[in-house]
Amino acid sequence: MSEFPALDPGRKKQLAAFQKAAGIRFRSLELLNLSFMHRSLSNESGIRLNNERLEFLGDSILGAACATLLYEKYAEKSEGELAKIKSVVVSEDVLSGVARVLQIDTILLLGRGEELSGGRTKKAILADALEALIGALYLDSGYKAAFDFVKRYFIPEIEHITETDSHRDYKSLLQELCQHFFRSYPEYRMVKRSGPEHERIFWIEVSVDSKVYGPGTGRNKKSAEQEAARMAYQALENKI
Repeated sequence: MSEFPALDPGRKKQLAAFQKAAGIRFRSLELLNLSFMHRSLSNESGIRLNNERLEFLGDSILGAACATLLYEKYAEKSEGELAKIKSVVVSEDVLSGVARVLQIDTILLLGRGEELSGGRTKKAILADALEALIGALYLDSGYKAAFDFVKRYFIPEIEHITETDSHRDYKSLLQELCQHFFRSYPEYRMVKRSGPEHERIFWIEVSVDSKVYGPGTGRNKKSAEQEAARMAYQALENKI
């Protein structure tokens, strides 16, 4: 593995602790380490390698594993329903959440500029690192090891998404309902937003036929609008 940067004893100890907590075992610590090397580090240090190629690979492995899990678990669901669930499962929100559970934020290698700008809390960086980890695990130990890892950490996410119907596009459903029954469109209004930029919470209400529903909350406007739309749609579908 001479093409990889050498690892000092402290980093090796950190990677060993990560593996134990995550329930995985790498033959190549250098490959595991590469999955946590953000491009900002290579940009600043001159190190040629970063985790982007592993992220590209891991994205495909994750998609295949999640598709298999959904296919096996939900025989009654159509292709369209499975696709909608999968799109939520592999979304940045879910991936960054799993990355935090694994404490990937504590083991990332970032350039100084990215570190100072709060890179360890950025959803995109965390999600990308998780995909890179899956790609690295596939290269190191094969598809079964990668699949088992995805199954262990994503089955709870899949079950939560299906139980809460969070894969449904409630904004579209509400718009269709409003057009059909009220000949109008729902109107969304941001009530407030709170928290620092990397942990901001949005509060949004939706008005349908002069009645207000919500507020829905979320980490971004889109998810807050979806939550408000869900509240309105579920309230209206029981009355119409």
